[in-house]
Parts: sequence; C-alpha cells; structure tokens
Amino acid sequence: MTLVLVVRHGLTAATGTALAGRTPGIPLDDRGRAQAAALAERLAPVQLDAIVSSPLERCAQTAEAISAAQRPPRAAVQADDRLIEVGYGDWTGRSLRKLSREPLWRVVQAHPSAVTFPGPGGETLPDIQRRAVAAVRDWNDKLGPDAVYLICSHADVIKAILADSLGLHLDLYQRIQVDPCSLSVIRYTPLRPFVERLNDTGGSVAALARTAQRATDGAQAGTPALRPGDAPVGGGAGG
Repeated sequence: MTLVLVVRHGLTAATGTALAGRTPGIPLDDRGRAQAAALAERLAPVQLDAIVSSPLERCAQTAEAISAAQRPPRAAVQADDRLIEVGYGDWTGRSLRKLSREPLWRVVQAHPSAVTFPGPGGETLPDIQRRAVAAVRDWNDKLGPDAVYLICSHADVIKAILADSLGLHLDLYQRIQVDPCSLSVIRYTPLRPFVERLNDTGGSVAALARTAQRATDGAQAGTPALRPGDAPVGGGAGG
C-alpha cells in the first residue's frame, strides 16, 4: 500500500495575483520559505523513501527544505518533468484579475475537461491529468507497495491527481482546494486509492510515521480483518 504525500510549493511573490505558469526564476518569498520550513519540521518524523519534485524553482526549494529536515538517511530530491506546472500558453504571466474577464475563464471554472489553454505551449487539462497521474503510478511501481514518498508540485496539477484518486470527473476538480504548502495524502492499494488527507496546513503527522507494521486489520479494536483496498463499512475507527 504505497503512501504518497502530495505537497504544493510555498508562496511566491506572484501567488494569488498572477499566473506564473512555467516562468523561470520565481523563487519562494519570505512567507513561502517560512511555510516550507514549518512543513519540513512537521514531516521530519516521517521517513521518506523518495522526494520527487516539479523542476520549477518554487517546488524544488520546497522539496529541498523537506529533504534537509529529514533524519538520516535523507532522500535526495529528484525532478520529474511530468509534475511541472500547467502549460498555460498565452495566459502565462498575466494577472488573474484580467484573466477572470476572459470567456475561457468561465469554461475553466465550469467545464475544465474541455479547456485547451491558448497559444504556444498551451496544454489541455485532460493531458495534464494524464501526465501527472502517470508520474505517480510510475513512481509507485518503482518504489514498491511498502514505500512512503513525497511529491511536490503545483495546485492545478495536484487537483488533477486528487480528482483521479477520488474518482471525480475532471469537470468537478474545481471543488478541490489546494493551498500553498498544503499536504494531501493518498494511499494506493491494488483495488483503489484512498485520499487520507486533503489540503492539510497544520495537522499532526504522527499517523504517517512509518511503524514496524502498519495496522490494517483493526484487530486491537476488535474489528474484522480487511483486505488491502477494502473500505470499512460504517467508517471504521480511524488510523
């Protein structure tokens, strides 16, 4: 049961005001560095088998902060181009206020599966979801069913991954909130993924720390054994 920690990069000077896209040279600002340091401290007890990042600077910096806080042996940050920010084409670098007046904006909000961002390099949202989910699945296969690893990417990419894990049509992915430096957690089983956390910006991570044996049968609670991929009817007693 591969456990994937999914992290959005911390704040930059452009976050929330302009669509940075793949513009190079946009680092974390002071707020973003503080966010990354706080998340790194929270995740320090969780032994990670790998840390995989979008190649863009804001993600790489966030991932490096998490790596630096890990207890030895530390996982080095590895870049995966499939986790890179959306190719927004001609929208790249423009203010969100101005973009919100574009006719395509309403399509992005209501029918994102039909969106192709205009101009050179503009991607479709279904293509973004395919490449990002393929990256996660490939890393799951590479690292194995007992792995606990982290990926660091961008909000729209993460929302597409989470929508796939939740079994949501891509047109519903705007219902998912992914804040800067938030943590989401997906547990992949042979039957289905389970989204265990979503947009966590401050909770305890004690339950994510690797233990000698991950209890899945609920035996101590007196509940019947579950096969990997089974969901407890009635909700279960928690982790």
